[in-house]
Amino acid sequence: MTIELKPEQQRVIDLAVRSGAYQNPSEVLDQAFEIIREQLNLEDWMIEHRDAVAAHIEKGFLQAESGELIDGDAAVEMLRKRRAAQLKLQG
Repeated sequence: MTIELKPEQQRVIDLAVRSGAYQNPSEVLDQAFEIIREQLNLEDWMIEHRDAVAAHIEKGFLQAESGELIDGDAAVEMLRKRRAAQLKLQG
């Protein structure tokens, strides 16, 4: 298969390889495709869980309207802990 790249696409690939983060253009494209796969999986997940996500959003708005808010730093820390727990379960 032959693919013609736009000059800007080639420039990005060349920069990525020159940065030392990738050994060759193939590695750059592998990473790009992995990111695309992750995005598609997330979109699939969002579609499958649309109603639950909408319910969480609605709950959050209602809590905010009633003054049940938490500090931004506390929210970030809570999300970090939640993510760490998920990663621990996965690995």
